[in-house]
Amino acid sequence: MNYSALFLLLFACAAHADEVQVAVAANFAAPAKRIAAEFEQATGHKAQLSFGATGKFYAQIRNGAPFEVLLSADDATPARLEQDGAAVAGSRFTYAIGRLALWSARPGVVEAGGEVLKGGAFRHLALANPRLAPYGAAAVEVLTALKLHDTLRAKFVQGENIAQTHQFVASGSAELGFVALSQVFRDGRIAEGSGWVVPAELHAPIRQDAVLLEKGRGKAAAAAWLHFLRGDKARAVIAAYGYET
Repeated sequence: MNYSALFLLLFACAAHADEVQVAVAANFAAPAKRIAAEFEQATGHKAQLSFGATGKFYAQIRNGAPFEVLLSADDATPARLEQDGAAVAGSRFTYAIGRLALWSARPGVVEAGGEVLKGGAFRHLALANPRLAPYGAAAVEVLTALKLHDTLRAKFVQGENIAQTHQFVASGSAELGFVALSQVFRDGRIAEGSGWVVPAELHAPIRQDAVLLEKGRGKAAAAAWLHFLRGDKARAVIAAYGYET
């Protein structure tokens, strides 16, 4: 291909470049930002990302929020949106399976097996609101399975979403807390502080589904984003943050 033809091809791609409005579960913020940068470079389309709690996104979408794609922290919310007629039937798929971690910003606080929970020698335990955030619901399941929920309940500090929960622990407002592994996982390990990767069998799988919303129906950028999310480049980013794909 000569330079003139290449220029015309690139010009045509740029002319058709568009923007997609994506609602992203708070736990997926870091990988979503990296994927969005690669997506723009590969396609010319731009992803405008909004981060928050899945439960709040559901309410906003049902009330007419302009999102075109939802990257949920669970599989139930996208299915519910399909049933409500707010999402395109058949567009839903699992883009990641999340992992939960018990984490402290300080080294030596959280040991293997999460034994610190049984000792109870801490004032505050952070977790996301289980009514709004699937990672919070998973944390409650873990504490119930360990028969510690009622014992530790008075120490709970609830974040509105998993991002706020992580901030409680990172700032020292809570000595430890249940966060998404992706928030503290880098280069194959928990990057700072101390943590315990919660065994998957202690809670229901955190299947995170993506879905095309009705406002994204027929939009090239929305379709391209969902296609890119299933590709090898995006999957490599997702795995690098500790998710299963």
